[in-house]
Amino acid sequence: MKITEGRIATETLEFAYLSAGEGPLALCLHGFPDTAWAYRHLLIDLAEAGFRAVAPFMRGYSPTEIPSDGVYQTGALSADACALHEALGGDESAVIIGHDWGAPAAYGAANYQPQRWRKVVGAAVPPGGGLGAAFFDYTQVKRSWYMFFFQHALSDLVVPHNDMAFIDGLWSDWSPGFDGTEDIAKVKGALSDPANLAAALGYYRATLGDGPRSETYAAAQSAGGTIPGQPLLYLHGENDGCVGLEVAEGAKAELNVSGSSFQVIRNAGHFMLVEQPQVANKLIIDFLTAS
Repeated sequence: MKITEGRIATETLEFAYLSAGEGPLALCLHGFPDTAWAYRHLLIDLAEAGFRAVAPFMRGYSPTEIPSDGVYQTGALSADACALHEALGGDESAVIIGHDWGAPAAYGAANYQPQRWRKVVGAAVPPGGGLGAAFFDYTQVKRSWYMFFFQHALSDLVVPHNDMAFIDGLWSDWSPGFDGTEDIAKVKGALSDPANLAAALGYYRATLGDGPRSETYAAAQSAGGTIPGQPLLYLHGENDGCVGLEVAEGAKAELNVSGSSFQVIRNAGHFMLVEQPQVANKLIIDFLTAS
């Protein structure tokens, strides 16, 4: 099975993507600091399981377009997912998978246009209000310091400095002991242009700061923040240095839709999809193919 690269236009944006296989759509959304290549292992396994697996480069990440409106609020990401479902010819058998920023985008898409999505998989950022509540906890605030740093103009100079050594540091902190050289190189390639880096930081500025928002995405924005009504598999790395496991476990009781599941990936950190692909992929495939 081979991964191919392509481009597709929605009504608002042209996306670059990776894909493999034929069958029901499995849309895979990446986070920060990451790219669609984070799904390189899962795309192959999804294809072999009978899915058309597609991983777009999220808005603003090269080679996807930078949106002319400069909007990166979560509602825009969820709307993008639904627009991609439409453009790719998805139907009611489609599933959606999200890691890091891709996770809240997936939850929001599943709530915003639920008829498009049969099942949902989230990883590294839990659904519901648990993460927001965790910002009142000192330990999680300390882990999330970078989110607040990104609100300051100094981050525009610090993050790209010394060949984006900041990105190397985040990967080291978030997935301790893992050699992320291959993935980090892809991230740096996607964000090497200052405009693309500004887009990636814009996700955080739209959430915690004064980044631009648009009423165009108001309905999709309001759909986020709650548990999707579809069966949901949530995965979290045991050693995640970005979002503590204790934070994620707070969402476990909220996964009350029949068929939902909460799973901890042992010996993995934040980037469990490339740290423990065999373990994570089996959980995902088993969940998506279960009747």
